[in-house]
Amino acid sequence: MWIRFAIALLPIVWLIISLGVMRMPAARACVIGLILTMMLAVFSFKLPVLDTASGALEGIIMGIWPIMFVIVMALFAYNVTTESGGMEIIQNMLATISTDKRIIVLIIAWGFGGFLESIAGFGTAVAIAAGILIAFGLDPIRASVISLIANTTATAFGAIGLPVLTLAEVTGLHQEKLSFIVTLQLSILVILVPFILVILTEGSIKAIKGVGFITLMSGLGMAIPQVIAAKFVGAELPAIVGSLCSIAITVLLTRWHDDEEEPDVLRPNAKEMLKACSPFILVFIFVIFASSLVPTVNDVLNKVTTNLVVYTGKNPNTLSISWLSSPGTLIFVATLIGGTIQGISLKKMIQILGQSIKSVWKTTITVCAIVGLAKVMVYAGMTNALAVALVSLLGPVYPLFAPLIGALGTFLTGSATSANVLFGNLQYTAATDLGVSKYWVVASNMTGATAGMLSPQNIAVATGSINREGDEGEILKETVKWGGLYLIVCCVFLYIVGLVAGMI
Repeated sequence: MWIRFAIALLPIVWLIISLGVMRMPAARACVIGLILTMMLAVFSFKLPVLDTASGALEGIIMGIWPIMFVIVMALFAYNVTTESGGMEIIQNMLATISTDKRIIVLIIAWGFGGFLESIAGFGTAVAIAAGILIAFGLDPIRASVISLIANTTATAFGAIGLPVLTLAEVTGLHQEKLSFIVTLQLSILVILVPFILVILTEGSIKAIKGVGFITLMSGLGMAIPQVIAAKFVGAELPAIVGSLCSIAITVLLTRWHDDEEEPDVLRPNAKEMLKACSPFILVFIFVIFASSLVPTVNDVLNKVTTNLVVYTGKNPNTLSISWLSSPGTLIFVATLIGGTIQGISLKKMIQILGQSIKSVWKTTITVCAIVGLAKVMVYAGMTNALAVALVSLLGPVYPLFAPLIGALGTFLTGSATSANVLFGNLQYTAATDLGVSKYWVVASNMTGATAGMLSPQNIAVATGSINREGDEGEILKETVKWGGLYLIVCCVFLYIVGLVAGMI
């Protein structure tokens, strides 16, 4: 058992060394990791060559659809809105609310950052939020740390729910139920993180004084709507609804805060705001109508589906490509309509789409390679070998450490989606072997994977956005401290709640 465990661990060890120690580009490291995994599958786990190749191909297809399709379309929506000037209008609107840096951090890094993560992902929230905070007078390093820590819980449902949707797809679990459990698990962290952001803003716990109630409500304003949206809709809307509700509640409560000097920004009117937000409003509407809440539309859209069987071995998965109900398709249509409303020509939007695709080609290679790697590990029995050994080693306390495995995935890949692909099936198999709730343990992987502030790739996005390349170590020193607290709370909370609820 332990020899199989050691061999199955090699691809993960390679990713740790190549990404974390050698600082190798993710695309190259993951491609080499895929080749290594395929070789181990053939020579050590005796998976036939054709089965190994077809398993990798299945993963590559999954990497393209729906993962990269959603990422590209989310970026497309963001880039169109930026091109039209709509994103600047949204930023200006948020900037007119307060001059208190603590409130600004809650609105920009927490609320608006969560919104950007929900519709774009891909580091957009960190880059944009950090830039705005610097404009409000925050030190660049502190602004980056705040933005990284703020961009945690929302990543579970980033890019229109992609991480949870992918986790459900690779494990075969029902996405609505999985989404609901993820929001329940994240609830304590959603409430805790705004307090950390306020403390970081002024570098002292005393910073909470005077804004404690607003901070609490900013967290609750995101947590409660997320749970409701996940329960009744699924993975696509929790982060969008939660972030918008959090912004609205924080703004309303700020109106009752101490009088402040007027911000030096012109407030956009309602017409300008509606125009600027039109792509995202349409995404919201389309996702609602395409969901199970409107079964008539949902059924019609789901009829346009292509089913593929790619893997040539035993017990193959059926890949279902839903052409019309995919979040990527909904975002694409919403962006075309919204971009037209904003005055962008179709020709220009096609150019922007091409630029969006071109900008993520390295990410496409990384995602396809990591999904292919994970699929080969599953079909070869490598994931099962890891799970059996970990369950044997940790026994009943395995669920306590389940979130750390998800966090490791994000550390390695810089992506919660990739972390779910890499370790989702391991968590599923471990839960099955232990006889505990598969949903609870698999959701723990997603919850732990939100600790993206520890990922070298995400930190590189932050330093790049503020033109401070070379300061990654300084940022990591701060994020490790808070990331450690984040994961301790996550592991202990989920374990205790899981025991009380009878999930583990």
